[in-house]
Amino acid sequence: MTSDGSSLHAAGRRSLVDTTIDQLREQLAGGAWPVGSQIPTEHELAERLQVGRNTVREAIRVLVHAGMLVSRQGEGTFVRSTSDPAAVLRGVQRSGIRDVLEVRAALETEAARLAALRHTPADVDRMRAALAREAEVIASHPERTGREATVEHDLEFHTAVVEAAHNPALTEVYRYFGASVRESMTTAFGDHDMPEVVVATHAALVDAIESGDPDRAEAACRALLAGPTAAVEQLLAAIAARK
Repeated sequence: MTSDGSSLHAAGRRSLVDTTIDQLREQLAGGAWPVGSQIPTEHELAERLQVGRNTVREAIRVLVHAGMLVSRQGEGTFVRSTSDPAAVLRGVQRSGIRDVLEVRAALETEAARLAALRHTPADVDRMRAALAREAEVIASHPERTGREATVEHDLEFHTAVVEAAHNPALTEVYRYFGASVRESMTTAFGDHDMPEVVVATHAALVDAIESGDPDRAEAACRALLAGPTAAVEQLLAAIAARK
């Protein structure tokens, strides 16, 4: 077979796998198999969907990787989730900056409450070290305060706060939203218009978490986020006015 023929065959097979993936996603979303239940065997699915077992196997592998299915050696394949995480993330990417920022704020305030209750001395040391690096960069580059010069250290600080909550699921969701906020704001505003970092409010959050008082930690987190949120609102208003 020529290389062109091989390419066409591969493309056709890929299309068939994609179609099978879509059909299985629809079955899962439609509740054909509840969460925790075992899906039919490869042979049964191949007969139902009128495709080969290898096609079904590849489709299942993709859905396992996506987190919708889980394979257990010697037992079979089971439903982990009826919603596709990839589709959820694509929806987030299509959301506006304000929407994503509000969700990130909700995650951070809950993380601050939990961090006040669950933090370790090492967690506090990590927050203070990140904040010290941030303050050092600000002092060294006053003309770039709070913008590209400090963004990495600022993200490091906020991630340390969230990880001090010791909730792996919260950490993973926050990592995604943190990156999304950064990307969205840079795209819309550019680094030169990023909200400035205020070290004092960050330090107050660490103090509140270290105190062990969840209400105080939540209030400190909201106070910290108030400035960036207001700055984003002003920038969005300015952009809307120019249209």
